[in-house]
Amino acid sequence: MKRIHVHAKTDDLAGSIAFYSAMFGAAPTVTKTDYAKWQLDDPRINFAISLVGCGGAAGIEHLGIQAETPQELADVYTNLANADQPVLEEGKTTCCYAKSEKSWVKDPNGIVWEAFFTDGEATVYGDPGPVAKGALSAPETTCCPVV
Repeated sequence: MKRIHVHAKTDDLAGSIAFYSAMFGAAPTVTKTDYAKWQLDDPRINFAISLVGCGGAAGIEHLGIQAETPQELADVYTNLANADQPVLEEGKTTCCYAKSEKSWVKDPNGIVWEAFFTDGEATVYGDPGPVAKGALSAPETTCCPVV
């Protein structure tokens, strides 16, 4: 069964972890020095936060649909194609301390959506993805180059 994904940026990671842990009634399932994630079944959500970088702003970075199997991801990809918006196929990548396959799309209002299947953990944050690199965001919200 798929789950909704929300990724938010914060300039106060410790404060945000305390707030969301209280709100969700659960500690994060992943905690790093620059990132935290709650993989919850009630509500069924993958909620992640990471530090704002490069002069970015705190707030929602993107939304997504997390598939639990490669077949579910294929179904989501079919739905993206039917939505008649350009799809950025990122493919296999390491991001957010996870190994995943993913694609990205913007809705008609410019809201960025990620569709992905995670098949392993990673020891590094990895590639910040096309949102952070500005490929799916307006020029004024583009992040600094990745070092």
